Amino acid sequence: MKIDKSINIKGEVCPYTFVRSKLAIEEMDSSQVLEVITDHRPATENVPRSMANEGNEVLEITKINDKDWRMLFRKK
Repeated sequence: MKIDKSINIKGEVCPYTFVRSKLAIEEMDSSQVLEVITDHRPATENVPRSMANEGNEVLEITKINDKDWRMLFRKK
């Protein structure tokens, strides 16, 4: 899968995790894929829920190591 934009929000906590993700995806074109890397566990629930509520598609939520998560979203 082609990643069009990637942001690292490690060290950020909610609600800033969603705010940063939302600002990033707003700059993208429809159908492009945003990768978000976080180390804040609650963000793996809050950001996808908020992204879906905004009409975007949640493609993947994956734990990549002991501390970090990778989330993929497609802009609608």
